[in-house]
This record gives sequence, structure tokens and C-alpha cells, in this order.
Amino acid sequence: MRDTPDGTMRVMRSLRVTELWRYPVKSLQGERVEAVDVTHDGLTGDRRYAIFERATGLGLTGRRVPGLLYASAAWQPDGSVRITLPDGTRADDDAALSRWLGRDVELRSVEDDAPRRYENPEDPDQEATGQWVAFTGAPGPFHDSARIRVSLVSRTSLGAWDRRRFRANVLLDGAGEDDLVGGQAMLGPVRLEVTKRIGRCVMTTRPQPGGIEADPSVLRTIARERDACLAIGALVLVPGRVSIGDSVTEVADPASVPVAAR
Repeated sequence: MRDTPDGTMRVMRSLRVTELWRYPVKSLQGERVEAVDVTHDGLTGDRRYAIFERATGLGLTGRRVPGLLYASAAWQPDGSVRITLPDGTRADDDAALSRWLGRDVELRSVEDDAPRRYENPEDPDQEATGQWVAFTGAPGPFHDSARIRVSLVSRTSLGAWDRRRFRANVLLDGAGEDDLVGGQAMLGPVRLEVTKRIGRCVMTTRPQPGGIEADPSVLRTIARERDACLAIGALVLVPGRVSIGDSVTEVADPASVPVAAR
């Protein structure tokens, strides 16, 4: 680390943005962007929709329905989303999604006020026969935790794992992102409150397009070597536009930098 001339920020081990990703529909494949506006709700277009089963009211994720990871979603300028199914066809309505998934579902937007309930297996090693536990997700964008609007991970933390398993918004060159937890940081011009290390679930073990195979050892290794956490989550204090090549800097004295009104 090193102090900047005014003493307010330090470069964290040369952390630099190398990839930016948004995921317009929860658990579907997302899209890579070169630059993106970041608001208090996170990256524009990120986690703005989710698929819910009408009979149970539960949100569907790659934990319970791994096949979701084989469809993709693209954000549209008018705020809508374009969903492409694994066979390359478009899903233009709930009926198309229901036929694909073999159950009655609906696509909900971030504006919907309906309850947000999801499921996790109680024991990832016994998910086929064990209990699944329902929990309430965050308001606003469809994150599991209300303490996350932007997620970041470094290539060093990922090691040999494919970054697509972890669905972070920001991929960083360098190391040391965990050191930011509990403080504030600048992501380019965007000011973040770094709230937590992100606990990982069985979805990291799922197969995905492009040769990513099912691998139960991923979650076991993270549990054993990293206290079940990989990547960091943050809230947005000051919005702005982030681009590839931006640096991540620690705010050493948060009181010295005014926070924009929400």
C-alpha cells in the first residue's frame, strides 16, 4: 500500500479493474461490459429481474434449478431484458419460460412488491435427499443479501477457478481485496462501503456453458481454506461510471471525503 499526496487514499496492492459483468436476471448468464454506470442500486441493469415459481412463490436460482445457468440475459436500453434459452431461441414471455422450465413461472422486475423467498440446501453434500431452507432475499435488486450491491474479486483469490462460478461484478488484477472489508474504497470514481466477505453456496459447484463442469470440491475447498467466503460485497455511497482499467483505492480517512446524498 502507499499513501497518496493528500493522505486520503492508498492503492491496495495495485488492484485494477480488468472485467466488468452484470447479470440482468438472477441466476442466468450475464454480459460483459467495457464501462457501466453504477448507482446506489449497483451496476445499471444488474439483478433487475428474477424468475419466480407461481405455485410456491419461491424465486428460482441455480441452487435449486441448475439449468437456469444455461440461459442468458441481456439488458436493453429501455430497461427491459432479452432472454436467450439454451437452444438459442428467445423467451419473450412467461409462457415461454414456463415451457422451458416445465413449471408455471413468471419473470418479476425489481419494481414488484411481492415477497422474495429463495432456498438453500441445509447440507450441500446431501442436497438431493436433505432439507432445503427458505430465506428472505434483499429488497431492491435481486441479491440474496441487503449488504451487497456490488461484488468484487481478484484473480489472485480465484486462483485456477473460472471466475464465472462466482458471478462477481468486478474482476480485479492484483490481490488483497479482503483487506478492504469494514472500510470504504474508491472503484474508479465510485465510492463504496465494503461491507462483507461473500459467503459461498452450492451454486459455485454447478456446471455452466463453455466447459465448466460440476465440481463439488469447489465449495469444500472454499470452506476449508477461506472460511467459506470468496469475493467481497459493497454498498454504493457515491455513484459514478466505472471502466476497465480503473484502480481500486482505499479511503484511509472516510470523514475527509463527503458522501453524496442518496
